[in-house]
Amino acid sequence: MQCHRLNEVLELLKPVWEKQSDTNLLALLAQLAQEAGYKGELADLTDDVLIYHLKMRDCAKTDVIPGIKKDYEEDFKTAILRARGIEPK
Repeated sequence: MQCHRLNEVLELLKPVWEKQSDTNLLALLAQLAQEAGYKGELADLTDDVLIYHLKMRDCAKTDVIPGIKKDYEEDFKTAILRARGIEPK
């Protein structure tokens, strides 16, 4: 795991763990994995699943995923024009 990813996980995990300070880390990770819909073994839980779940945990289900938001277009026509290198008016 790269250092910036570790820092991101810790930064996102800190407020959640502070709210449930009586819970141990492994139990908290198991709870977060379950909330995210992860069905595999806890040892196989990727940092991506954890990061995206923590980022989106308090958002509405219709909100755009943060990594995709920068490329998100409301209008299909605008998206096609931008993909072709044409800046719409």
